[in-house]
Amino acid sequence: MPPAVQETYGPADLGATPLFGGGFINFGHWQGIDLGPVLTEEDRIRSQRALYRHVLAALAPTEGLRAVEVGCGLGTGCAMALEEYGFAQVTGMDIHPQQLDRARRAQAALLADQADRLRFVQGAAESMPYGDAEFDRVYSVEAAQHFRDLDAFARETARVLKPGGRAAVTSFFVPDADPARPGQLAALLHTFATGLDVAHSIPELTGSLERSGLTDIRVTSIGAAVWHGWDRWLSTMWQPGTWPRNFLRAYDDGILDYFTVTAARPGA
Repeated sequence: MPPAVQETYGPADLGATPLFGGGFINFGHWQGIDLGPVLTEEDRIRSQRALYRHVLAALAPTEGLRAVEVGCGLGTGCAMALEEYGFAQVTGMDIHPQQLDRARRAQAALLADQADRLRFVQGAAESMPYGDAEFDRVYSVEAAQHFRDLDAFARETARVLKPGGRAAVTSFFVPDADPARPGQLAALLHTFATGLDVAHSIPELTGSLERSGLTDIRVTSIGAAVWHGWDRWLSTMWQPGTWPRNFLRAYDDGILDYFTVTAARPGA
């Protein structure tokens, strides 16, 4: 595990900071939320739940199926998947043992009540501890920016999916293959400079998915629903000119965007 990931999701406990809330750790999907008035914690949580709903809806149908969330964080998205989308079972996987401990505490009531439907497992996106064709759906919400090897992630996704299964990934990516982008992002954003985030590109991700044998690959930019709301929320804590406010600048400059990418394993 890279040191920046170890620290951020371990001792630093990113999910406990005011930037996030409600058991989520994502930038949010702000469509339909009024960005004019002072944003509230309720608005923030609503945006984060909306991002999960956006991804889970892309996996439909979901009723009665088995899914794994890659990079499950505090497990709140797994609980949503069970309660709102009718999965038969959801496995939350995370590389960080401290995050899994927090997830088990946060979802203790659901684990006790529906132990056969929810579980948390330690594992890496590049080496998933599951059997072949174990899941109908694989999804990941704002974790792929931490993956070190997209080819390995794609191969593992294809391997653990059943024939006919589907995958959905949402996160922030470089929109093109310009080799200057990693340096540009490192100059603007501390998370890229420290190695917490990796400047993966959309061509890199789609190429990995194609090489793994996945098909029906579809890429959708959702940046218009993410970046302005995220920056509006950041403005309640960070002044203009501070590095977190450069996420919107990177989007405006065409260096970074937020995407949802879906793919399928061929078969019945």
